[in-house]
Amino acid sequence: MGKKRVMLPAKDVDLSSVKYQREIVQAPHLTGFVFRLFVRILEAPLIGPIIMDVLKKQNKIEEILQHTVIPEEPMFKPEYPPQGGSLSSPVNALFLFNIAVLGVVVLEEEGSPEDRVISALKCLPHYDVAELWENSHASFRYWKIRDYAHAYRSKKVTPSMVAERIISIIEENGRNKPPIPLLISFVAAEVREQAAASTQRFEAGNPLSILDGIFMAIKDDIDCYPHPSKGASTWMHEVRTVKKDAVCVSRLRSCGVIFVGKANMHEFGMGTTGNNPNYGTTRNPHAPDRYTGGSSSGPAAIVASGICSAALGTDGGGSIRIPSSLCGVVGLKTTYGRTSMEGSLCDSGTVEIIGPIASSVEDVMLVYAAMLGASPANKISLRPPPPCLPTLSSNDYSNALGSLRIGKYSPWFNDVHSTEISDKCEDALNLLSKEHGCEMIEIVIPELLEMRTAHVVSIGSECLCSLNPDCADGKGAKLAYDTRTSMALFRSFSAADYVAAQCIRRRHMYYHMEIFKKVDVIVTPTTGMTAPIIPPSALKSGETDMQTTANLMQFVVPANLLGFPAISVPIGYDKEGLPIGLQIMGRPWAEATILRVAAAVEKLCGESKKKPASYYDVLKAN
Repeated sequence: MGKKRVMLPAKDVDLSSVKYQREIVQAPHLTGFVFRLFVRILEAPLIGPIIMDVLKKQNKIEEILQHTVIPEEPMFKPEYPPQGGSLSSPVNALFLFNIAVLGVVVLEEEGSPEDRVISALKCLPHYDVAELWENSHASFRYWKIRDYAHAYRSKKVTPSMVAERIISIIEENGRNKPPIPLLISFVAAEVREQAAASTQRFEAGNPLSILDGIFMAIKDDIDCYPHPSKGASTWMHEVRTVKKDAVCVSRLRSCGVIFVGKANMHEFGMGTTGNNPNYGTTRNPHAPDRYTGGSSSGPAAIVASGICSAALGTDGGGSIRIPSSLCGVVGLKTTYGRTSMEGSLCDSGTVEIIGPIASSVEDVMLVYAAMLGASPANKISLRPPPPCLPTLSSNDYSNALGSLRIGKYSPWFNDVHSTEISDKCEDALNLLSKEHGCEMIEIVIPELLEMRTAHVVSIGSECLCSLNPDCADGKGAKLAYDTRTSMALFRSFSAADYVAAQCIRRRHMYYHMEIFKKVDVIVTPTTGMTAPIIPPSALKSGETDMQTTANLMQFVVPANLLGFPAISVPIGYDKEGLPIGLQIMGRPWAEATILRVAAAVEKLCGESKKKPASYYDVLKAN
């Protein structure tokens, strides 16, 4: 048994004495027959728990959770300093002053999604038709939502014409050998019906919003009626019926969005690569022999390949930001509680959110504006301030960036699989400082290993609690092998482990809120590696590769455990042409700040976009 470790209260920790510790994961990388055999042994009554105990000891999980005295009381879901929930509240005087100074538009959370989208549209830079359609010198650029809207309004194309192109592509992909489906559930007739209704609205001159006729994919753990929500498993639809849209999907539908179907994902979100033996593994549009990242693999790939303007994913451990980074698109993780989780498979967790993936920051802003809105319970418990968006169209844009303080923990920032990643991210920050005069501030974040451990216990216990009732009647044996590996780990956590993890959550909330007194955002690479190669032996049965998981999750965990908003924005490529993303994390409810920084980074780094190897121009069909 290890020696007892006693932590000082977080407020008494001397940050100058903190030494960065690299995380070295000790676990086997297995695929094929050996992996299947390992899972069977892991699930065996006597030997399985012994193997799991050894792995947990090797990775210091037992030491952190069971042999450490943590003086903080537990925090069972994110708690933030009170900021007031009403615009008329005196608490919000400073909030309103900051809005006036920084060029931010307040969105009416209780208003209609269509009205919020109109407000978001006013935040965007001027749309220059001649520059974008006739005189564009860019070698490659993604079509944006406003490009589709212009094409529809000027009768260059109709939603029904675009729908036929998308249907053809999806059906062609479905015939691939081996299958590499972007979508798990797809009904061509339903897509045609939605597109015909949108086309009629344009012909009558009354589209519902700028999002009318915009095609979106929905991750398979979010309800989109009449499609089933399987969580990319083979059986969830048998025990859970979808009777209506998730709240966020309903809000988008009221704006005229056309839903193409349910996007592929890592089974139940329990993985970071996007590997899925049940339906086939989605390939990275930039390199088909590489993973997309997960668990929102299908949503990121379908946007990166140009088929849809945007998609909805879920993010409980980087599941939006990781695939967005690896596929070269933009992914937004909102503050915990900013968007409703009602109508998703993960609607009762404390680390997960639903958020948008798109090819540009402006498109993420439009989708986010439509779908936002806290649940009634979170409005009471979290008391979120009014949601805001940055005005990217005014002179205030540069002024706000000039006063920005950017926090960077260099030893952590540079702890990547390849220095190409940290170098590219450093270059992006240097451009930002040079162009806008932002101040770079060195910060220290202690106990990163403890934080990662607290996160895996939290998300793992919540997943287990959600799936236990169904797995008890034999469905657990139908799970993919890597999901079963995760479930074996999660079952090994005790109630005491869970409470210890929540005490660590409170410590890190203190550390981060202290950091946010000195900086406005914290920047890191989004992932510690670019898209990993898919081992052919992993396609049939999956794989376990905890070192790759650790590399991919290296920087994403704080935003999930603590509920902070974070965004991944593409900034370039490595020598193999694989995308690299920069992560910008803000204080609670500061979506406007991270979106502003992301838009600036995108403008500085977006000129050299490469056309993905798998790309479809569904707007011009060329």
